[in-house]
Amino acid sequence: MRAHRIATPLWLVLGAAACLAGERIIDFSQHAVGQQPTGFVSLVTGEGPAGDWRIRMDEIPGPEPVITGKSPVVRQQAVLAQVSQDRTDERYPLLVLDDAVFGDFTLTTRFKTVAGVKEQMAGLAFRIQNASNYYVVRASALGQNVRFYKFVNGLRTPPVGPSLVIATGAWHELTVECKGNKIRCLLDGIERILGADPQNSFTNGKVGFWTKSDSVTHFANTRIAFTARESIAPSLIRDAQQRYPRVLALRISALSRDSQAPRIIASSRASEVGQPPDAEEADVLRREIIHTNKRRGEVEVTLPLHDRNGDPVAALRVTLKPFLGQTIANVIARARPIAEYMEQRIRHQGDLVP
Repeated sequence: MRAHRIATPLWLVLGAAACLAGERIIDFSQHAVGQQPTGFVSLVTGEGPAGDWRIRMDEIPGPEPVITGKSPVVRQQAVLAQVSQDRTDERYPLLVLDDAVFGDFTLTTRFKTVAGVKEQMAGLAFRIQNASNYYVVRASALGQNVRFYKFVNGLRTPPVGPSLVIATGAWHELTVECKGNKIRCLLDGIERILGADPQNSFTNGKVGFWTKSDSVTHFANTRIAFTARESIAPSLIRDAQQRYPRVLALRISALSRDSQAPRIIASSRASEVGQPPDAEEADVLRREIIHTNKRRGEVEVTLPLHDRNGDPVAALRVTLKPFLGQTIANVIARARPIAEYMEQRIRHQGDLVP
């Protein structure tokens, strides 16, 4: 067995993951009052300190009653509140749902702007890559408008959206719909923004709550209807087998999102899926090298798979039938085009491990 280091290729996006429908409801009553909810990460874009996000109790009116002339029922409910009143101008606190990445989705929340001298804003950030790169739709009670824009490397693009009355101290509903690069925003059930990002800057990412400067804002009744992403790994195996019919077997191993231990995520031998890989595959993931190994009637090559940025995201095991006089260089040369073929469809690790 020998190890060989190889150069890292860069490739363009050619593929996408298969899709299924799903829904998620964020229930703030499941979190401790006075504390930041678990499963979220507090970030800040721009200058100044991060936000102070806490669970509070607030009165929220229910649906309008069927009998006209009667007021909606108001009840106490756990809400998410951003309570910091730091007045730094270019300060955008974010609270990001940290355990899921979404591509196409509909995200709806209710919000109430409570206080703020410089700003009174409530927003939904989405397709979040990090604190400096994401889209946002926000409503301003002081500015009396709804705006959409994006942050790219911390720089804000020109805002787009209409002016309209947004009452302070009243509950409103904000909805964002994303399908590909098309983005639609509704306020209180009425479409306010319909557009697209021609650069298609962010194809997927996390979602979160957003405010600006000293805005004290409450959020409640949040739900996400989404198109669940599946790993493209099984289709990579299937398509490569059709393209390279002389290959005896293929399998892909990667680190799962919820564990530091790698596992086999796709294989031409179905019984292997979900099992831990062998030491050679783990070594490829750790050190980005190539392993070769000869067995009776077979030769194996294990090599890294890279995303479009050239980062290693998985280990590919290629099992071939040897031929007389075959060298290690021959074996690697036979396996390398298979890895390169797969890499054309891998944008990032999330394509393999959603």
